[in-house]
This record gives sequence, structure tokens and C-alpha cells, in this order.
Amino acid sequence: MGSIGFSSLFSSPKVYKSPSAKSNLGLMERLSVDIHRAEGRKLNVPLLAPFTIATSKVEGVENVGIRVELKNGCCGWGEAPILPFVTAEDQTTALRKAAEACHFLNNTQAPMPLGHLLREIAQLLPGHHFASVRAGVEMALIDAVATSIGTPLWRFFGGVSNTITTDITIPIVSPTEAAQLASKYYKQGFKTLKLKVGKDLNADIQVLKAIRVAHPHCLFILDANEGYTSSEAIQVLEKLHEMEVTPILFEQPVHRDDWEGLGHVTRIAKTKYDVSVAADESCRSLADVREIVKRQLADVINIKLAKLGVLGALEIIDFAKASGLDLMIGGMVETRLAMGFAAHLAAGLGGFKYIDLDTPLLLAEDPVYEGYEVSGPTYKFTNARGHGGFLHWDNIACR
Repeated sequence: MGSIGFSSLFSSPKVYKSPSAKSNLGLMERLSVDIHRAEGRKLNVPLLAPFTIATSKVEGVENVGIRVELKNGCCGWGEAPILPFVTAEDQTTALRKAAEACHFLNNTQAPMPLGHLLREIAQLLPGHHFASVRAGVEMALIDAVATSIGTPLWRFFGGVSNTITTDITIPIVSPTEAAQLASKYYKQGFKTLKLKVGKDLNADIQVLKAIRVAHPHCLFILDANEGYTSSEAIQVLEKLHEMEVTPILFEQPVHRDDWEGLGHVTRIAKTKYDVSVAADESCRSLADVREIVKRQLADVINIKLAKLGVLGALEIIDFAKASGLDLMIGGMVETRLAMGFAAHLAAGLGGFKYIDLDTPLLLAEDPVYEGYEVSGPTYKFTNARGHGGFLHWDNIACR
């Protein structure tokens, strides 16, 4: 790898004070990256139980792992998550596009600035349509560079904190199953439950009642994944109000393209019930966030690397903060590679009011070795270089 000369930057107080997307992008412009090998492979992992949301049902993780090795021997890891009806790519498409990106990286002839390399990847994998693969490649490149300069990712992104505390998700299940999960998570120390709703309004209310009995003091996030009409979403809030339950957040209550409905629910939720509304599927680009701010359509933006890419997420984070919106960070159904990267980013930057990075806890296996430490809802990051975790690459190839 070429000379990078970055150690002084990471010992400077300026890196840790008021971190922002702009400061991180500036750092990336000064790094020189020398690629030895890049490769993408299937990353398949079973779930403990089927994961059902309003728009899809997932039996297991079928993602794409990305490995980037530098000429100095340092490796970086990324993951392109695949979630039907949410991400634009399926696994076959993601593997093909990852191969194209890796072919480009493998044919770079000389060290290149990281920022320049990331812009080339953005041109090769543009927009929302290839955002998940782009995010996986960006993760691997950034992780490789952070590893090369001996810096953990949470410090690379600003060093605000080395821990995060996540909620945990209850998918669409029966009231009995929901109560059992709520009781289990209560014993594990989770204080915030994120409930998948939006498929059947009456069934959702029954599930909420059952959870309330099993975990009476939990905080609620409702996530409809576009499943309600605006009138149904308001009806849910009315029913909860009658139960004396106030969710701390109502995520994506209506279809992604129903801007009027989103704004209507946001206004009613805030003024009548003091509930914040988050835009998730409705926020797939900086242009979307600008429209949300202009028309006051939501209170919170859910940042997901798989729908925005890493650089796209950093731009939106800065804009949302400057516009007075609160931030949430979430993910698709991912292993500790992608979730760990997002968690490092959130901890390092700080300023995220809602943390939803729980899906590795829902997997039947953990393919990631080492990495962050887990204690119930708390993730703690060590001073290990980069992500701190890795895959046994040959084992992944056999799946």
C-alpha cells in the first residue's frame, strides 16, 4: 500500500470534535489505497424463526459478503444485505454487480485516494437500485483502510462513543408468540421493543395488548413497513391512546410514495398524541430528505446503509442534523458484518436518537468471528483495528 500519512490526523482533537460527514469525507480524500484482491461470495445464514413484516417474509439471510485485501496484507469486510421487496437487488443480481465492482478494483493499477475510489464505485453502482451492493463494497474498502492505519471504525467515524444500545424487533406473529418473545427480551434486558405491524390492523392491536402484559414497562417502536393507509395508522394511534400506551416512534406508517399520507399521519401523531414519525422506505436519497424537510413530512429519518450506501448516508446525516430532524439507524436482515459497521458509524458519529441494529441477534448462527462484544441490548466496541470482525472465507464459499 502506498504511503498514507494518517496517524497524525487520528491523534488530532479535530477528528473527535463535532464529527460530521464532511470531516469524514475529507479524511477519505487523503488516504491512498492499493488493492491486491477483491471478491464477493454468497453469505447465507439461517434465522432462528421466520421474519415476517408487512411486505415480505424471510426464512434466512441470503446476502453477499465482500472481501477486499490490500497489498500490505490488511483485509476489509463488507456485506450487501438482501431483503425482498425492500432492497432493489436479489442475491443473484447482487453477486453479479459485486463481481463487476470487484473486477474494477482488481484492475486498479496504482494506489488511489480512497475518496476517488469510492466515487468510482458510486458511478459503477449508481442510485438506489444498486445501493445495497455499493454499501457492501464501501464497507469493505473503508474497513480495509481503517485496519491498515490501525484505527477502529468507531474512532474512524469520530470517536464519540464506543458503545450503542439497540432495541429488538418482534416480527408479525400471533399474540401468544409475541408475548413469549417480549418476556424473553425483558429477561435479557431489552427496554425498547420494535413491533412489526401493518398487515392486519385488528391483529396488530391484539399483539400490542399481549406484549403490554408480558413486558409492561417496555418502550414501543411501531414499524408498519408501508402497510397502513393514513386512516388506519391514525386508528392504531387512537387505539393505543385508549390503552394508555404511547409509542416513542411510528416508523413508515404508509406506502413510500404516499407523501400526503405520511405528512398527514405525522401532523396528527405529533399534535394529538405526541408521537414522532420516521421516514424509512420513503427516504432513499438526499433528494427525498430534502422533500421531507421542505414539506415537513416526518420528524425522523431512518438511516440504512443498504438503501443509501455509506457515502450517501453520511451526506444525509449531515443534512438531516442541520435541518433539525432526529436520526435513527437501522438495517435489513444482516449479520454482524453490516450491523457492526453501521453500529461503529452510529457510535463514532453520535447523535442518533433511535438505534435499531438487532438482526444478528435473530440469526441461528453467527458467521462472524471476533468483532464487537454483546451484552443484552448493548454493543461494545474494542480498540481492534477496523471492524474487528471477519469471516472464514473458505467456509462461506462452501455454503
